[in-house]
Amino acid sequence: MHPRPTTIGVLTPFLDGFYFNAVVRGIHEAVQQRGHRLVVIRATPELVQAPSLARDLVDGWIVVLATDGIERLAQAGVPLVTVSTSAPEAGCPTVMPDNAAGVRSAVSHLIDHGHRRIAFVGCLEQDDIRARLEGYKATLAERGIPFDPGLVFEVGNNWCSGGQGAVEALVARRGDITAAVAGTDMNALGLMSALQAAGCRVPEDVAITGFDDIAEAQWAAPPLTTVRQRFDGLGRLACELVLAQLAGEVVPPGPAFAPTTFVQRRTCGCNTLQGLLRAGDAAPDDDLGDVLARQMVALLSPHALPPGTPPGSVWPGVTPVIDGLTAAIEGAAPPPAAGIDDACQQAVRLTPDVESLMGIVRLLGRAFKRRRARQGAIEDGAAEERVEEFLERLRLSLALARLDAEREFVAELGEVVRSEHEVSLALLGGTQEESRSLSWLDSTSTIWGCLGLWEDAATRDRLVIVGAYSREGSPTPAIGSVVPREAFPPAALLPPSSVGGPCLVSLLPIRTLQRDWGVLVTVGPGSLEIAGDEGTVAIWGALLSAALERDALMQSLSEQHASLQEAFERERALSAAVRALGCPLIPLVEGVLLVPLVGELDGQRAQQVLETVVEGVSRHGARCVLLDITGVPRVDAQVAHALQQTHGAAGLLGARVVLIGVRPEIAARLVALDIDLGDLAAHRSLSSALDELARGAIAGRGGAGPPPEPRPERRRGRA
Repeated sequence: MHPRPTTIGVLTPFLDGFYFNAVVRGIHEAVQQRGHRLVVIRATPELVQAPSLARDLVDGWIVVLATDGIERLAQAGVPLVTVSTSAPEAGCPTVMPDNAAGVRSAVSHLIDHGHRRIAFVGCLEQDDIRARLEGYKATLAERGIPFDPGLVFEVGNNWCSGGQGAVEALVARRGDITAAVAGTDMNALGLMSALQAAGCRVPEDVAITGFDDIAEAQWAAPPLTTVRQRFDGLGRLACELVLAQLAGEVVPPGPAFAPTTFVQRRTCGCNTLQGLLRAGDAAPDDDLGDVLARQMVALLSPHALPPGTPPGSVWPGVTPVIDGLTAAIEGAAPPPAAGIDDACQQAVRLTPDVESLMGIVRLLGRAFKRRRARQGAIEDGAAEERVEEFLERLRLSLALARLDAEREFVAELGEVVRSEHEVSLALLGGTQEESRSLSWLDSTSTIWGCLGLWEDAATRDRLVIVGAYSREGSPTPAIGSVVPREAFPPAALLPPSSVGGPCLVSLLPIRTLQRDWGVLVTVGPGSLEIAGDEGTVAIWGALLSAALERDALMQSLSEQHASLQEAFERERALSAAVRALGCPLIPLVEGVLLVPLVGELDGQRAQQVLETVVEGVSRHGARCVLLDITGVPRVDAQVAHALQQTHGAAGLLGARVVLIGVRPEIAARLVALDIDLGDLAAHRSLSSALDELARGAIAGRGGAGPPPEPRPERRRGRA
């Protein structure tokens, strides 16, 4: 039996989005390089610690942006590292971007532009943003600018809407505040768009910087000056610290900072490309050598190139591109077109920023003009034509490479949309068996999966396997088998590609507002980076939760229907028994008959009652018939008419009908329907009628006495 591979567990509130996806990707790359396994759980430490989910699988934990339960997780004695979450009570390392250094560079740059009234806009609920605020304060102090609390605008979130929420206050102080440092790029982009909508120019009226350097920062109008942090770098550093603890190294608690880089674009008032072009014009002539190569790499790379580091180590394509320009100038044979195309594809992988990519062409053109000017002679027209042709070819190749990257992303996004559509159809339109069997995973890139539902939702100590899936034929848990929460998913059954391979293991709690159902496990490649914080696996979980809830509702409705059907059958059987019993005739004393009625009185039973009373009066010579309607559930106009007919028929034979069981609600009903029973006597109960009978008020003492006194006339109405 092979030993269990080293497994790193990640707890994160989300599984997708540009931040969480990139952090997990960095962890996965580090785990993959070392031949280990990664298990990602969409949960908080509190959720994992309370039910001990996957505890037996995980050798070390990384917690991303969560606080509840961290100290309890640390008490388990397993190596623990947090990301962007300060947890001093847990005594563990915390990986954070170097927020202070990043904000210091941004604030200092704005001060160098002449700004003194610089606002800070951010959501202060998160440790990272609070650290950036402290860096903002420290930099102002270092530069001799008093801190003004009135320039701090706290917003409700880290998204565009948060930045937009601060605009009204900023616009009210237009002219006083000349620059703003935003806690995140999304805050900055929301702030910028709302300021522009209010008539403010960026950067002329208000200069803005962000923090993160997300893709949208490059496409903003104008492009956003920001502080770049590598989210995947945070994940890599966190993984290295966990693995160091597992190796027995002493890793001190407290912050471990990942580097940040200030990225100048236009919202601060700079034009980076023009600066590079001017710097190139002032540089010593190196005959299209190292200086030009370094300038080109500086346009593409997020980090400054250290002295002594060859530019080709960052962008191998820089050499064939410069060789192509040299060949065009000298009239030599150009490098292969495939080499230039490959160099352009490398450049696009370094940065998708079109301005930076086109800046490469401008740098080369300026370098050619400097060379020609410094030589003191004008090159022949053929050389100039060759250079222009080369630059046009390079410009086209860069544009095509950028278009290919965009087309590839769109194709991947289209595949995600198609997959999500098919999954939603399968889960929301399929049967309970299809939802639980996980056959809908065929529409995804998942290679293995299993679904466990809590055996007891109250204790959540064991999961019952109700569905399993394997695309590659790897073994799966037996349906109906029970797995303790600590050992879920069964490590021995996870596919080999989850160890040191391209696939990661994702655990998604399946729950709704009404119920905690269980856990879905999937093994597959990481999800596509998208802007939101929910996608792919999280959407599957939501759809599966809805399907399980729907199935439970349908089951409940089916059980209710069966219960109602059973009650109906009982009622029908009772009605049949009542009908079979018919209309019993009971002689009480001489001249007095009792006819108890039970159940509904329809036309057929009314006729039966009439015939029974007439036959009984004739046969027994009765002077009084007690017609007990206590068991009749409803008295309406039709029933009243039947009773009057019976009373009239008995009267023709010299007998009188007395109603028994006329309760107050029945009397009220008769009045509401404007029904008059005429001289038909009535009693609320059989006992009251028997009392009068004993006194001879109904049928006379000893049998056929005089008839009872007639009742006072009641208001007549139409029955």
